[in-house]
Amino acid sequence: MSDPFRLDGRRALVTGANTGIGQAIAVALAGAGAFVIAAGRSSCAETLGLIKEQGGHGEVCAMDLSNPTKGKEVLDTLGDLDILVNNAGIIRRADSVDYTEADWDDVMDVNLKAVFVLCQAFARAAIARDAGGRIVNIASLLSFQGGIRVPAYTASKHGVAGLTKLFANEWSGHDINVNAVAPGYIATNNTTALREDSQRNAEILSRIPAGRWGDPRDIAGAVTFLCAPASGYITGAVLNVDGGWLAR
Repeated sequence: MSDPFRLDGRRALVTGANTGIGQAIAVALAGAGAFVIAAGRSSCAETLGLIKEQGGHGEVCAMDLSNPTKGKEVLDTLGDLDILVNNAGIIRRADSVDYTEADWDDVMDVNLKAVFVLCQAFARAAIARDAGGRIVNIASLLSFQGGIRVPAYTASKHGVAGLTKLFANEWSGHDINVNAVAPGYIATNNTTALREDSQRNAEILSRIPAGRWGDPRDIAGAVTFLCAPASGYITGAVLNVDGGWLAR
């Protein structure tokens, strides 16, 4: 019997794979046997190096999702894909009364519109060749909570959770499983300021039952599981990987 947690022979695209959570996901998928296309607006050369160091296989791809249509055009050139991980995302902070339309549009284009157009293109191709596949979207704790001073990010991540469920309803009959992972507080470059603020860091840790910040590899493990045969009957789920934050 083949290992239900292996991804040998699959081709995976991971967006925002140049650093942090996206990089960890790309490396983990390659470690499970997938050929990984690491895509990002910035260079993913470091990610490819980490993949090769562990004996994995992949390539890099330039993809700027600030223009979702251009991102879709890049996806269409990549050939047959078995796995799509929509990880790329941006955040803009301001009080809602001061939030600009430009910031709203920028965040929604990358975080939500790009997710829609890439999922749509992936599914069209998979259905046309009757191949099935796996999609994992990266959601957020703010898919469930409101947050403060991040109106576009909150709206976009609520939207990611909703689209994930809708796509599962429409495409599961074509053997395309669509799920999302909602990371909690993860130790990445984006959270350095929070972790270096002793008061805010203590407040955050006091709310996390696990008592620690998450590691990008915590998210990567969950994504890899959702891409593997072992999760074949899971679709339309939003999996919280948050150390228990939402349970508190």
